[in-house]
Amino acid sequence: MVHVFTRIIPLLLLLAMAQPAAATQGMAIDPATCLGCHGDKISAELMAKSVHGKNGCTSCHVEIVELAKHMRGEVAVGKVQCVRCHKKESAEHANSIHTQKGVQCANCHTDMHSHTSWNQDKRRVLAICVKCHKDERGFAQSVHGKGVIAGNQDSAACNDCHALHEIQALGDPSSHTNREFHTKVCLRCHADEKLVERNKISKVAVESYMESYHGKNYRLGYPEKVAGCADCHTAHAILPSADPNSSVHPNNLVKTCSSCHKKGSALFTKFYAHGEHNDRENYPILYYTFIAMTGLLVSTFAVFWLHTLLWMIRGFVENREKAAALEEGHIMHHVPEGHSQYRRFRRVHVFMHLLVIISFLGLSLTGLPLKFSDQAWAKVLMDLYGGAPNAAGFHRICAGITFVYFAMAIYMSIHFLFIRKDIKGNPLQRLFGPDSLCPNLRDISDVVGMVRWFFFKGPKPTFERWTYWEKFDFIAVFWGMFAIGGSGLMLW
Repeated sequence: MVHVFTRIIPLLLLLAMAQPAAATQGMAIDPATCLGCHGDKISAELMAKSVHGKNGCTSCHVEIVELAKHMRGEVAVGKVQCVRCHKKESAEHANSIHTQKGVQCANCHTDMHSHTSWNQDKRRVLAICVKCHKDERGFAQSVHGKGVIAGNQDSAACNDCHALHEIQALGDPSSHTNREFHTKVCLRCHADEKLVERNKISKVAVESYMESYHGKNYRLGYPEKVAGCADCHTAHAILPSADPNSSVHPNNLVKTCSSCHKKGSALFTKFYAHGEHNDRENYPILYYTFIAMTGLLVSTFAVFWLHTLLWMIRGFVENREKAAALEEGHIMHHVPEGHSQYRRFRRVHVFMHLLVIISFLGLSLTGLPLKFSDQAWAKVLMDLYGGAPNAAGFHRICAGITFVYFAMAIYMSIHFLFIRKDIKGNPLQRLFGPDSLCPNLRDISDVVGMVRWFFFKGPKPTFERWTYWEKFDFIAVFWGMFAIGGSGLMLW
């Protein structure tokens, strides 16, 4: 008796759930009748608990209208068309690589009669995917896989990267689509501030990647030219850097980097892939270099902007005073030999200045799009060059021009100190003499004199052949070569 009830109760439950739907949808046959024959293959209890529990059998098997004909085998039962109800999912599936490979709904949703919702349980997604994608079973040992298995809904499962139904073919591994995918999908989670904070994940990874040459090119629209997240961390077997099997473990970095940089060495891997210039504890060299260069830049601009502003104000007053004196006849506006012309620079100097202008503009126009890669104009400019590789080529040409005029300046300096016969004194006296571009003690008094003149405390000073600001401009080229040129050579 108990056995009878255990079979009847699920049937009654299924019937009670299905009848309203059957009445609404005009179903010809109630599920209890179907289970009278098919109960040995279909569990009424599991069917009632499934996502299809409220549907009648003929909502899927629409060909069966007359039960008698079905029982006599006169009605052919066709393949269930999921698209009748699941239009959105079917449309996505139709455009996926699964459709191209002949993978249909039932290949993943293996038992429609007991199928329950996968929502909030990524473990079921993982279990289904690895049945076919056997090569990716190592995903279960990755940081993402372990998180999924532990029930962490924030941890990335197959569908978080590839989607559930609209799974796109990635194509050629070197293609734009493929290369973009392997970084874009990572950013979905790792750029989500709430998610990374909730899971205590470092926020530095995305920020530092976007500030690197790799990230800047990705942002400018050229991911196929640089390394993305998966190139270093792999796509599926992502492990902590402390794990000996990790692709980013110190012992494996040469192999990982060499996949792109064929001449990669142990020294090459010392590069800070995710270095943070604000992190003094972990990256002291980067931190203090940033402080020094930023301090130099800010102080230089601050001093000379102030210098220019004070000169502009003082010059305006001086010109007003001269104009008033001229009107009153206190001074005569006469310049002896006023129409004489003097050549200050020889042709070689003009040529060197031309090289400076060309190289500076070229380096700036090809380098600024990388510096400001998050700006729309930067992408327009990079596209104008034909992409990052072309811009890099132009940049190197301009760098070569820079080294040419720098070498010329070195030669002229040596010639000035040791070879020229028209300048008196030994090399040290020439270096700090009145004809030299090297700063000397006279410049200190000139600076003090100019400041006094700015504030109406003294007359405008006279200068030697070169003023202190001209000397500063000349020396700026030299320290720029060591700082910018030196770092550029290392990245060449």
